[in-house]
Amino acid sequence: MDSPASTVAELIAARSGDHRPGLRCEDRTLTHHEVAAGAAARSALLTDLLPPAAPPHLGVLLDNTPEFPLWLGAAALAGAAVAGINPTRRGAELARDILHTECRVLITERSHLPLLEGLDLRGVRLLVTDTAQYTELLTRYADARPDPSRATPRDRFLLYFTSGSTGAPKAALCSQGRLAAAGRSLADQFSLSPDDVHYVCMPMFHGNAVIADWAPALVTGATVALRRRFSASGFLPDVRRYGATYFTYVGRAIQYVLATAPRADDRDNPLRLGFGTEAGAVDAGAFARRFGVRLVEGYGSSEGGAAIPWSPGTPPGAVGRAAPGLVVLAPETRRECPAGVFDGAGRLLNGDEAIGELVNRGPSPFEGYWRNPRAEAERRKDGWYWTGDLFYRDIQGYLYFAGRTDDRLRVDGENLAAAMIENILARYEDAEAVCVYAVPDPVTGDQVMATLAGTFDPLSFAEFLLAQPDLGTKMAPRFVRVVERMPVTATNKICRAELRGEGLRCPDPVWWRRPGEGTYSRLTDADRENAEGPLAPTRGPSSVRRQGLEPRTR
Repeated sequence: MDSPASTVAELIAARSGDHRPGLRCEDRTLTHHEVAAGAAARSALLTDLLPPAAPPHLGVLLDNTPEFPLWLGAAALAGAAVAGINPTRRGAELARDILHTECRVLITERSHLPLLEGLDLRGVRLLVTDTAQYTELLTRYADARPDPSRATPRDRFLLYFTSGSTGAPKAALCSQGRLAAAGRSLADQFSLSPDDVHYVCMPMFHGNAVIADWAPALVTGATVALRRRFSASGFLPDVRRYGATYFTYVGRAIQYVLATAPRADDRDNPLRLGFGTEAGAVDAGAFARRFGVRLVEGYGSSEGGAAIPWSPGTPPGAVGRAAPGLVVLAPETRRECPAGVFDGAGRLLNGDEAIGELVNRGPSPFEGYWRNPRAEAERRKDGWYWTGDLFYRDIQGYLYFAGRTDDRLRVDGENLAAAMIENILARYEDAEAVCVYAVPDPVTGDQVMATLAGTFDPLSFAEFLLAQPDLGTKMAPRFVRVVERMPVTATNKICRAELRGEGLRCPDPVWWRRPGEGTYSRLTDADRENAEGPLAPTRGPSSVRRQGLEPRTR
């Protein structure tokens, strides 16, 4: 029996000679053999372009076109690393991403060239994929063959930016060995095979699409079907067109698909599994009923320092059982939190003491950040890996996600998790999306604010809150901002930092409960001044800023 491939380069080379469909995008289809040959040609070109003394890094500023996975394969064969560049970044932030990761070559397309205008990118060689000059350049390397011998499992392969609410994004490192192992693990966990078709609709500059979708397809030899940019209305037509059986998602993607008009034939599709994060139990159930497709909510920190494997028998709402070394600690005392106490409906009753930060006290595959020792040290406190994510556990050891540590609120001396409140507010029938965050209390600590996309009726919302048995007395939103559409990032995650930063001084209608009242009324300018207090900041997490401290780097 052959030993499994230890590098991405070996996985690429192994597909040479395989003439089954390997990559599909719109009307274009490449065989596995053509993908391997295309990666080899680009690898040879890259080797000639990279300066010998510089880090072997290239940036990829592309939509999900065939060029993206071809350049991933090229980098693997060349022993180089890819920095996925987010096309929604602008100006100095975009230049910072490219220069911070020391990209000597930037792969892009004509539609993104306006983003680069006026940026000082000296020392960066630009290749524009959809031009005759690029096509002619590649023909010089058409005879190259995929040779994996230059790559080792330890070689850097990905520098992928994590999205944080404070400071600039950090470029997490992922080696060829870790990515190959992650692909094998997911392929085994979900019984993926060469007959599957992986639908990649999440952006490939993000770790989800590459690690959870592209990598297991490489391992099994499955077909990869690309969507240039995520489209809720195009989701089901694409699935049918490509015969997709597996897909991944992050953020609000599932919610957007569910918001499309239902059809009688929605269950007529080849999908068997979706894997991702942040869909929530309510939306996962709705997706299964409508499309006949099971969604598996998984957890793996973006940096790879901790993962929770899903297994059959996992209770609804739970991510999975805690692996050895994974514990939930109270950040203040660094002691293990007690198990959650639940009512008959499965609602958490002791969130204040049960919710803590997930910490990996065992071996961790975390490989660090590029040129960011401060953030790296924050992750590795006490020799353990601190995920920055809030969880709680039940008595059987199953873990439940409760949000980010930065999303924690402290109201009247009690710690609350934004995700817990969001899960309750999501039951409000007129809410299409909900985001909960802290705004400053004029005396001390936080007040609860919620942004709601959808229709808001102050009376029915107040009645809804009273009817929720698991809504603690301090959880009810003091303020409700009503928007037509929730602001989201390129990976469909809600722009929580933007909402929190605007606070009460936002362009949308805000409703509030005056102290001692249970009903909501429109917030006026005079109300706003009273609610904020004379010393309240207008931006940032109140419990941090009001004490004169700087927010922790994420």
